[in-house]
Amino acid sequence: MTSPDRSPIRVLLIEDHIFTRDGLRAAINFEPDLQVVGEARSGEEGLELLAQRTTDVVVLDIGLPGMDGIETAARILAQIRPAPHIVMLTAHNLQAEVLAAMSSGANAYCLKNADPDLLLAAIRAAAVGGAYLDPQIAHHVLGAIRTPEPAGLPLTGRELEVLRLIADGLGNKEIATTLGVSVSTIKFHVQDILEKLSASDRTQAAVKALRRGLL
Repeated sequence: MTSPDRSPIRVLLIEDHIFTRDGLRAAINFEPDLQVVGEARSGEEGLELLAQRTTDVVVLDIGLPGMDGIETAARILAQIRPAPHIVMLTAHNLQAEVLAAMSSGANAYCLKNADPDLLLAAIRAAAVGGAYLDPQIAHHVLGAIRTPEPAGLPLTGRELEVLRLIADGLGNKEIATTLGVSVSTIKFHVQDILEKLSASDRTQAAVKALRRGLL
């Protein structure tokens, strides 16, 4: 319970589904030591709100339309000062999503269908800089640790540069501007990276690179 001289933990929700958002707000505001101070339907809207108000913890949906939760998390940590802690929410427990979310800088990772008490525990842990992992997906992290990917991939120096920027959440146009090359050149590099890493998309490529110690 919150002591009289201690303010509640300020929570911002970034979730595009209104019913999920309503449920999260109700569960959080029911707790005397927690308070929802803002709600956003997209990563872009969330960044605008965070620039306007002090927030302790962001509860962030990984599957946002447009700029997804992983890119949103990276931008929050890079642009907002002081940076809030992040609890990532997902409807899936896929290993690639779990590892990508953790590599984004999120403090905690919870399934949307988890017991509300687990989410509240994650928020409280994140608020003090701690880590929290939903028990239902913890085995994915253990599996990744126990079965590391082999090293020695044939990536060129330029491909590694592009891969690092992908992991930082940059799009093709931003990467092209950063490296001073054309967007078509970056698209060519991204395609080569996906083929060499046997990855189906950019997120999976970043996850594989992290597991192989390339980043």
